[in-house]
Amino acid sequence: GWRASAISPPGSLNGPMPATGMPATRLAASGQRPASEAWSWRSSAMATPSRHWVISDVHGCADALQLLVSRLPAADRIVLCGDVINRGPRIEAAMDLAWDLVVTGRAVWLMGNHEKRLVDLLHSGIDWAWNDLARCATFRQLGERRCRLWLERLEHLPLTYGAPGWVATHAGFDPRTWQPDLHVRMPFWQAYDGRFGEVVVGHTPGPDVRRLQGGITLIDTGACYGGPLTAYCPETQAIEQVPGLITLSSAMQGLALA
Repeated sequence: GWRASAISPPGSLNGPMPATGMPATRLAASGQRPASEAWSWRSSAMATPSRHWVISDVHGCADALQLLVSRLPAADRIVLCGDVINRGPRIEAAMDLAWDLVVTGRAVWLMGNHEKRLVDLLHSGIDWAWNDLARCATFRQLGERRCRLWLERLEHLPLTYGAPGWVATHAGFDPRTWQPDLHVRMPFWQAYDGRFGEVVVGHTPGPDVRRLQGGITLIDTGACYGGPLTAYCPETQAIEQVPGLITLSSAMQGLALA
């Protein structure tokens, strides 16, 4: 079994993927990394900082993300652990900020289930996909043209980022294959055996940062539902939080469109 315990916190679309922030899918295609590692973006791809801050499930809360980033040391790397898009009121502003951080080498943006769903819908070309796109908050706020301009970036987002002793991914790993899974919850929580060290994930909102037995840390604190937006440092277990800066009524409206 597993036990959960809370960790109390202390008091533009132009330009190529930067060479210092190339996702593993691109590295594999270019021959710089084996294809078997194509789901991983490891710190060895760039100069490794001494500390990282993992932020998950921004969900269009651009103001909260900007404020949180401003409070983090400039020399530390940020890992955006998926689901930057959908739900919130300023989705493209959040995407622009996230991508600016990637371009400058300050951040890594991982794939979340919401980014993957949008990519799949834009690629599908099937009639029913348009009905789903019409209900997607990102598609409604950006429109088809802007979404397709983002498509190449989103479809190449890596699934994991790792450094010694820990790895970040959006939801967890499928315990049957130990490959990243963007939707998994309980099966991973119950089966994880510590093989990757600490696993830092989002995907499942809660009122605070939670640690599960076996080395899983859940950091989604529901910014788009009125909770704080959280940054978690796996090297020190430090926590930084800012208000989600979104009203409950706006969150419910965004949820209806996501």
